Amino acid sequence: MSLQAPDIADEIVISQDEEEVGLLTGRKGKDAPAIIKGSSWFSSAFLVVNAALGAGLLNFPQAYDQAGGVLIAIIIQTIMMAFVVMAIFVLAYISDLNHSATYQDVMLSACGRKAQLASAFTLLMYCFGTCITFLIIIGDQWEEFFLFVAKELYCDEQPIYMNRIFCVVVTSILFILPLCFPRRIDFLKYASFVGVVGIVYVVVMVTVKYFLPHDPPESVKTTPDSWMDVFLVVPTICFAYQCHVSIIPIYSCMEKRNVKEFAKTVSVAMLLCVVSYTVTAALGYLQFGQSVTSDILLSFKPDIPVIVAVVFIAIKTYTTYPILLFCGRAAFESIWICARKIPPEDVAQGERLRRIVTTIIWFGLTVVLAVLIPNIGVVIQMLGALAAVFIFIFPGMCLLKTSHSRLADSTSAEEHRKYKFFLYFSCFFITLGAFIFGLTFTQALMKDLAPAGIKPDKSKFTC
Repeated sequence: MSLQAPDIADEIVISQDEEEVGLLTGRKGKDAPAIIKGSSWFSSAFLVVNAALGAGLLNFPQAYDQAGGVLIAIIIQTIMMAFVVMAIFVLAYISDLNHSATYQDVMLSACGRKAQLASAFTLLMYCFGTCITFLIIIGDQWEEFFLFVAKELYCDEQPIYMNRIFCVVVTSILFILPLCFPRRIDFLKYASFVGVVGIVYVVVMVTVKYFLPHDPPESVKTTPDSWMDVFLVVPTICFAYQCHVSIIPIYSCMEKRNVKEFAKTVSVAMLLCVVSYTVTAALGYLQFGQSVTSDILLSFKPDIPVIVAVVFIAIKTYTTYPILLFCGRAAFESIWICARKIPPEDVAQGERLRRIVTTIIWFGLTVVLAVLIPNIGVVIQMLGALAAVFIFIFPGMCLLKTSHSRLADSTSAEEHRKYKFFLYFSCFFITLGAFIFGLTFTQALMKDLAPAGIKPDKSKFTC
């Protein structure tokens, strides 16, 4: 989740209100002239970076360990990156054909209403899981903070106000829940700047600490324990690079909306993401070896640089959770309206009550699950499987449907070959996505249900 919330939030707003489409994308309807100037390819690149860089960064070093070491993980990451970029351009291609401004619009125009609802449901589940991840991260940051400011008190007396569950529940109610009720929460997108600064700071801190004197790691893998283990890094990669839901709104807001300009945007954005993730994962894993935690910050001895990183990540998490809840709530709203067959003129009636009830139930369930789930690696494995659906299956479905339609209407041999290739490629893409989803989801379940179970993530410097 990758924490792509600000852009997803814009996407949901665009889908809900056609008047807002004009305000956010510079269009009113499909053929209206631009009202506002779009973003340049360079600024769009940083929107993509902000959409992709996030909580996945904290889990990347442990994923390298699970995959069998740095070399194996980087090879898998390189292969996966090729498919990630292909999926981005597939979505851009389909959106150009149908003048779509959001991911759901692409699904609707290419595959119909049922596919749009399927994408909305998957988005709902993805946002729900990401919100759980955020709350687990909040608990991790509080533990690291207490170990730094009052370790003896935290370890010996264990006062209630330093209890992990107490901190997660109380601070979430105070700092998150009030921000979740408004119908629009556009103001929170400005907090994304702090989030980007925080992520960059974590990358720099991990790099600097690696080159400073430190204890040697316990052991570092160079090969996986089993050939199947190489796929354990795939969910983390999918989760980390999943910006596909927000890529279409970003593309639709570009001043020069064409593949050439967009290619520059994607190239710069992916380069920055690859450098950030790879440097953090490789150096973090080489520093701690197999003792690395699912949240890399918990592996470091609490000191001022680490606590600064903790504060940055906490701020990003507190301010991004409401946006993901907003996205999931909007997806649920669209499913509810369709399931209940509520006429458009009656949608506004009862909206306030639905919003309040949905928010309270969503918030309560995520808090309970965050308390019960011991570490972010558990959730990220599941979210990575869902991210594979956004990256492979849905884009493949859109390309398959579009290619099949265009193939039937093709008038030249060149067009026929082109769309036939797209048809085969889309089948391969869907098959690959289904394989990755099934395998990673099964691996996550087997790992969680194993006799050894899953252990809470604790700082190695804890009590």
